Amino acid sequence: METLVWIVHIIVAVAVVVLVLLQHGKGADMGAAFGSGSAGSLFGSSGSANFLSRSTAILATLFFLTSMGLAYYGLKHHKPSSSVTDRTTVPVPAQTVPAAPVPGGDSKAGDIPK
Repeated sequence: METLVWIVHIIVAVAVVVLVLLQHGKGADMGAAFGSGSAGSLFGSSGSANFLSRSTAILATLFFLTSMGLAYYGLKHHKPSSSVTDRTTVPVPAQTVPAAPVPGGDSKAGDIPK
């Protein structure tokens, strides 16, 4: 069943990309503002949704549902002990503490008047 959801998910994803690229952009009529055509759709209502926009909305909903289905399958097969940090066998090196300065060495503490 999970394989079927994966196949539908990939097909829907490709179809959404194709439909979005086929659609006419909202800013495509910007040239009409400068006198090269009618400006009826530039800032006005764009009318009812056409076939491409409705198909995109339906496929986007289907993409969302298949994403939720794949997330469900991912949670169902999740094993808490399969963490990357649980599988590492590399020893962690011990932290080194810097040595404390030796009194009376290169220190100028003896030059301070008391």
